[in-house]
Amino acid sequence: MAQRGRLKIFFGYGDGGEKLRAMLAAARAERRRGRDVAVGCADDGDWQRVRRSGLPVLPSRGSRPRELNLDAALARRPQLILLGNLAHANPSGCRHQRRDQDAQELLRAGVDVYAALSVEQLEGMRDAVLRLTGHAPDVCVPDAVFDAADQVEFVDAQPADDANHTYAQLSALRELALRRCADRIGPRGISASAGSGAPSVTREHILVCLSPAPSNAKVIRMAARMAGAYRCACTAVYVRGPGTLPPADRDRLAANMKLADQLGAKVEIVAGEDAALQIAEYARASGVSQIVLGRSAAARGRLLHKPSIADRLIRYAPGIEIHILPDGEALSGQHTSLRRIRLPRVSVSDFVKTTAIQAMATALSLAFYEMGFSDANIIMAYILGVLLTAISTSNMLCSSASSIVSVFIFNYLFTEPRFTLQAYDAGYPATFLIMFLAAIMTGTLASRLKEHARESAQTAYRTRVLLETSQQLSQAADADAILSAAAGQLIKLFRRDVVVYPARDGALGEGRSFPARDDAPPVDLSGERRVAEWVLKNNRQAGATTDTFGDSQGLYLAVRIGDTVFAVAGLALGAQALDGPEHSMLLAVLGECALALENERNVREKEAAAMQARSEQLRADLLRAISHDLRTPLTSISGNASNLLSNGAALDEATRRQIYADIHDDALWLINLVENLLYVTRIEDGRMKLNCSVELIDEVLQEALRHERCTASGHRIELIPTDGLLFARVDARLIVQVILNLVDNAVKYTPPGSSIVLSARREGPWICVRCADDGPGVPDEDKARVFEMFYSGRNRCADSRRSLGLGLGLCKSIVSAHGGAISVEDNQPHGAIFRFTLPAEEVHLNEQAADPRG
Repeated sequence: MAQRGRLKIFFGYGDGGEKLRAMLAAARAERRRGRDVAVGCADDGDWQRVRRSGLPVLPSRGSRPRELNLDAALARRPQLILLGNLAHANPSGCRHQRRDQDAQELLRAGVDVYAALSVEQLEGMRDAVLRLTGHAPDVCVPDAVFDAADQVEFVDAQPADDANHTYAQLSALRELALRRCADRIGPRGISASAGSGAPSVTREHILVCLSPAPSNAKVIRMAARMAGAYRCACTAVYVRGPGTLPPADRDRLAANMKLADQLGAKVEIVAGEDAALQIAEYARASGVSQIVLGRSAAARGRLLHKPSIADRLIRYAPGIEIHILPDGEALSGQHTSLRRIRLPRVSVSDFVKTTAIQAMATALSLAFYEMGFSDANIIMAYILGVLLTAISTSNMLCSSASSIVSVFIFNYLFTEPRFTLQAYDAGYPATFLIMFLAAIMTGTLASRLKEHARESAQTAYRTRVLLETSQQLSQAADADAILSAAAGQLIKLFRRDVVVYPARDGALGEGRSFPARDDAPPVDLSGERRVAEWVLKNNRQAGATTDTFGDSQGLYLAVRIGDTVFAVAGLALGAQALDGPEHSMLLAVLGECALALENERNVREKEAAAMQARSEQLRADLLRAISHDLRTPLTSISGNASNLLSNGAALDEATRRQIYADIHDDALWLINLVENLLYVTRIEDGRMKLNCSVELIDEVLQEALRHERCTASGHRIELIPTDGLLFARVDARLIVQVILNLVDNAVKYTPPGSSIVLSARREGPWICVRCADDGPGVPDEDKARVFEMFYSGRNRCADSRRSLGLGLGLCKSIVSAHGGAISVEDNQPHGAIFRFTLPAEEVHLNEQAADPRG
């Protein structure tokens, strides 16, 4: 990964060209030092000055030199690039929405960046600039970009009246810019000296309350400035109450959350009806020391007005400092929201349900009236109707309307004089009022309970999906299964199409589409692969509802742990953004997926390391054994051959035949060793494949005994015929090798002239093959390890040769590959019996009867 580039900002105030002149002068000085310098873009008014500077200019996007061609800049990759004004909105079709985001990508690519910025264009200074000048720029740069710059050079100039500012305004902006530079230097100086015994910064924690109010952005900026001054953490909290916000309020809330995130605050969402209580509880649990919120004067002066959230916060959290900002703009926004809540659209279904329930309540009340029931029973019938309306409908207006209509119907049908809206009894108005209030309160409580039940069901569903996600990911066999399980859980949560791109060795693999519905065609996001590649390269989210590739159909996020990206997941969103809880759920599922992928990778790496260690151990054992054991037969062959060459004529016939026999035995021993080594290497490499067929066991045993190694052993080898025809599905070549190894092992460890008996018999679904000898047998302490590779036991070979310990280990591997088992036991009165089992095969011989008619 390339080393991150350095950002230098030429900072000032006003619209003068001093910042550009200072930037061009610094760039020319860097070019004289031999650095590769290029101009990426410039404003229209500065273009002539850039051309006169003599610096090379990169190809621009389109015909306008002010637009940066980011792809061309990354392909050219100069050491230093000039971007002009950092606060600039890119046109549609660009990768990023703002130029400061282009600068960040250049910095991640290792390119140094020079850029200009005015104090008016800082997001945190917007309110102060608006208060000083009466207007603020449309595009601002987040304060985090300014604070993270490697170097900021303040470009000062004498204030002078211009077309946009007066002398007094420019003087105030100059002071504001100087103070902002001093604030930026302060935290760095303290952090730099913290390691040298400097006193630690006071531990503060600021909480800012989020809301859909138009002026909430001002509150957020104030909290961010306070956090910067205190050099402490800032948390933005939104309390999500029952019901849904109107589209305009929802959009403003999303913008305020985005602003808080840009200014470095951690955004949190909690649910509850009492916002003040939820904020106070969160503040106490998180160690918040100061709370910043806005306050409107809308509730002042009203009769029986509800205490504001600020008043309740003071009561709920008396030990926390609370900063209240005047929020005059919130009044109009609040009235707009109230109007929209008071006049919601009622669906036809809710209207029909309300009317039917009201009719049933009236019918029941008429029946009560005819039966002589009291007015209290009739009132309860109508209150029951209001309760049922609140439960069965989705709009609170229905239950409110039902309450009002119930009062009028009760007055019209059941009070004297009947069938009029008048009442003779002076107590009836109080009855009407109590009935109306009881119906309203009952409907409101029922609506809240229904909303709580809906939210509880949604929370329970999401919790269950998360639990299922953890279980499915832990049970997945490989990386593809993990990604498929995660995609399925995302579809369950969001009911949206999902596309997943696995990442291997820093490259994006082939994407896999997962449609939200089985009858729907797979999502076609092939044209957006470039977005997924950018996410993989930069380890940041991009796509729909973001500032990077915002015109895409899907939102793409990295499935990552730290800087390691395992995959890129895309969620089809379009223009509809995820809310806070949905985004948190998405990150939670992707985080679980990343952990599962990391565990799967660790398991594969451990298995590969263990296999490599076993291979290295096998190689070392082979080399060590071969270096010792090949020397004896090779020395014998070489000595005997030399003796024959030198003294062959002088030796008698019996001596020469003995020497020939010794050379032949040594050669057979070497051939057996080489064959076993070949089989062992095939087993270790996983290349041993069984070519099974139905074989007659007697024929397999006879084929083994016809081998030269058995006939020339000098032992009595006997084959006991089987009782009947025994068939097994085996690889005959490998089973012959097993029998040869068992016989060879018996020959090695028994004296010449000993008896070796081979036999086979049926034992249930198995065929048991036995190799018995009458030698010294196998000690009990060696029986548990006699089938291990390179274990030769404590008994010495009868021919004084050392055994490599490959034969019995190879027998166990071959028999296990056939599904059988091998063991050793004592022979009576002495000796050893090696037995192994093979699965029996039933063979039916169908004989066709002859036709008597010929």
